[in-house]
Amino acid sequence: MAVTLINPDGLPKPDVYRQLSVATGSKLVFVAGQVARDGEGRRVGEGDLAAQVEQAYLNIGTALAGAGGSFDDVAKLTVYVVDWTPDKMPLLGEGVSRAAAKLGVDPVKPITLLGVAALGEPDLLVEVEATAVID
Repeated sequence: MAVTLINPDGLPKPDVYRQLSVATGSKLVFVAGQVARDGEGRRVGEGDLAAQVEQAYLNIGTALAGAGGSFDDVAKLTVYVVDWTPDKMPLLGEGVSRAAAKLGVDPVKPITLLGVAALGEPDLLVEVEATAVID
């Protein structure tokens, strides 16, 4: 694997993400923001944050497979959530857990979580972009 995840001494050690990743692979992959659309472009999980997070993570896995990698190769995620409030954290975690189970991966990565007013389409609640390094 081209990415090693680390929580170095001197920084908090959160359960839900890692503080940094060290990438040693040869191919850097930038995955555009993924949303709650299936392979046919159909809406998934309208009004359901957990379902939309799950689909966005699954789409990242699909995108990386197309580049010869997998979700395990993710070095960093950026998650944009519409009208973010801390009470949405369980739904975010639920969606991540369901996707991780389907993908068979550990979803814990360095992550930046941003609350936003809106996304590109009015039914979208979350968008997730990824940077990966593939051997």
